[in-house]
Amino acid sequence: MLVSAALLFLMEPMFAKMVLPFLGGTPAVWNTCLMFFQTVLLCGYAYAHVSTKLLSRRGQARLHLVVLIGALLTLPFRVPAGWAPPARHNPVAWLLVVLAVAVGAPFFALSASTPLLQKWFSHSGHPSASDPYFLYAASSAGGLLGLLAYPLLLEPAFGLGAQTRLWASWYRLLVLLVLVCAALVWRVSGTADSFVGELPPNDVIQDGAGEYRGDLDLRRRARWVALAFVPSSLTLGVTSELTTDIPPIPLIWVLPLSLYLLSFILVFAPRPLLSHRWLVRRLPFLILAASIPVLTKTYLSLIAVIPIDLVTLFVAAMVCHGELWRSRPSARRLTEFYLWVSVGGVLGGIFNAIIAPLVFHSLVEFPIALVLAAALRPPIDIVEDSPRARKLDYLLPVAVGVGTVMLILALEAEGLKPGLTMNVMIFGVSAVWCLSFGKRPLRFAMGLAALMLASGAYTGHFGHVLSTERSFFGVYRIANDDANGLRVLFHGSTVHGIQSLDPARACEPLAYYTRSGPIGQVFAAYAGNALENQVAIVGLGAGALAAYQSPGGRFTFYEIDPLVERIARDRRYFTYLSNCAPQAGVVLGDARLSLAEAPDHAYGIIVLDAFSGDSIPMHLLTREALRIYLRKLASGGLLAFHISNRYLDLHQVLGNLAHDAGVVCLLNLDTATGEEDRTAGKYASVWMVMARKSEDLQVLSQDARWMPVSPVLGAKVWSDDFSNVLSIIKLH
Repeated sequence: MLVSAALLFLMEPMFAKMVLPFLGGTPAVWNTCLMFFQTVLLCGYAYAHVSTKLLSRRGQARLHLVVLIGALLTLPFRVPAGWAPPARHNPVAWLLVVLAVAVGAPFFALSASTPLLQKWFSHSGHPSASDPYFLYAASSAGGLLGLLAYPLLLEPAFGLGAQTRLWASWYRLLVLLVLVCAALVWRVSGTADSFVGELPPNDVIQDGAGEYRGDLDLRRRARWVALAFVPSSLTLGVTSELTTDIPPIPLIWVLPLSLYLLSFILVFAPRPLLSHRWLVRRLPFLILAASIPVLTKTYLSLIAVIPIDLVTLFVAAMVCHGELWRSRPSARRLTEFYLWVSVGGVLGGIFNAIIAPLVFHSLVEFPIALVLAAALRPPIDIVEDSPRARKLDYLLPVAVGVGTVMLILALEAEGLKPGLTMNVMIFGVSAVWCLSFGKRPLRFAMGLAALMLASGAYTGHFGHVLSTERSFFGVYRIANDDANGLRVLFHGSTVHGIQSLDPARACEPLAYYTRSGPIGQVFAAYAGNALENQVAIVGLGAGALAAYQSPGGRFTFYEIDPLVERIARDRRYFTYLSNCAPQAGVVLGDARLSLAEAPDHAYGIIVLDAFSGDSIPMHLLTREALRIYLRKLASGGLLAFHISNRYLDLHQVLGNLAHDAGVVCLLNLDTATGEEDRTAGKYASVWMVMARKSEDLQVLSQDARWMPVSPVLGAKVWSDDFSNVLSIIKLH
């Protein structure tokens, strides 16, 4: 069971990394993959449940060995050759089909192993056979081992090809281990039926927490589903929260999922290490702490938000899974129990990966899961449960919500600006009031929901928001900075474009693209040169770079998200495309795949502007990608990379790539000089340029602001088969 689960959870980040190059590195890739894996897990549990009902143990052993060996024919797994996602439609369906074809068979075989082996063990005659749930801890430990081994051991040491070959070898070992288990089942199959028949009547389980009875009615099954739904949804919600503004690398993926698995290990262990009651009492405080960024519409530093979110996820999962453990049935119902738990996990995945992006305009699935976790938590020391107390469960949350809205409106009427002071004045009082409801789950959950609804009246970090839109690739907000007369496009918390509301400045590029900044210096150096007539730009944003299009020239933007094109072309919000470069073209789809189809030597300048702080498409920073760019670049042309990023130092990667390809490169660390630049719409930025020969960068190299870049000695060059994001994370 440990080996089976380790292989299963090694496969998840490994294959998700394989498909990232096709889908631009968005967090939704991982969430969709997890939803698929949960669905196949449900299918595996259903197969285990049905086979144990219909087949003898010898029949179960025969069938499962056929399933395991049949999956060998699909190894080593890979993305099918020639498959590309749709350019203008949501790629979820495409990704699900790819997952089914590439890894569906081995994942199904692995997912069925845990409940089947536990069921076989319950017939073994072992002293613990009547309550085999402790074996689930071994399965979860294997999953945790696999998850952590991938980013810490396999990914830094091996390319994807070697990883899949190693995985296939370990899978063959698993088949041998299951064969041994099947042989034991075969040996005892004639005598083992009596062991299960000796279980206590009426579905009784006894453990250190007490005795639990009761037939499996609909209410009990529904509670199992709900208790499994919340940790599943929270895991995906925390993953989205963490990877919206930092790269969706396997290490960040596996942290929430590892804590999710760890909760199963601790809860299903023979001796619990953490008090269930103690965790229940701490959960309200943690839920409120994790809700603060949602309520205040601010973004805390990673040093603060990562521990808060992960600890809240862990404690909520421990409480929910602890409730599952306390209500588990006898071994005769084992496969059904796991089936309903899997249903809850799948529903959590479907809610986060499919329903929420279609129904909601922002990442509300995380706060919804927090509210549900608060509601499912058992009560704490409830003394009074009178009709009056139950009525207050509804009235007091309404009072919290109304009071918070009134306080927001009053402080804004006084001219107080959003910030730390206003956040404390509004939500500090409200949060303490809500926390006082903590002993009563319904009252606390409704108070939290009321607070979240009331926070809709608060402007917060984004200013005056005009529109919020969501796609597979993220959440976009269009807002006005009224104080400075600017229109701002946010992707997550990252600014992806600014335009002045002054018609006289409508074609003035702002933010990272000002004429005094690095990219302005590039276009000034090539002014009048035929090379500036044909320009490719990867990443559209608000379309600010269209302001540099020369008369008679043509800019072509490569953009993966159709929603971004709709925003940039909507004259209600931005007019760079319509006013400054009406002939500019926009090619939808993954930029690397689209550029590969463009004519060779077609562009004098290629600008890559896809790395500025949200989810990073790492496949655009590999040896193979650079070869494509150079092949599309005209003689004497240059590549310009915008690499401003809060969390990654990308210049090392590009410097090594340039050295590996034998091209020259320069770096410019531009600053915004104080409040004057900020109010005018200029942002600090980091740019690098590359060209085939030093003569091609002669004008820029004479400017002291452009510095040569040396490669990092001994560093491994990134390729489609290898990348190591951990090595370039900024620690300050």
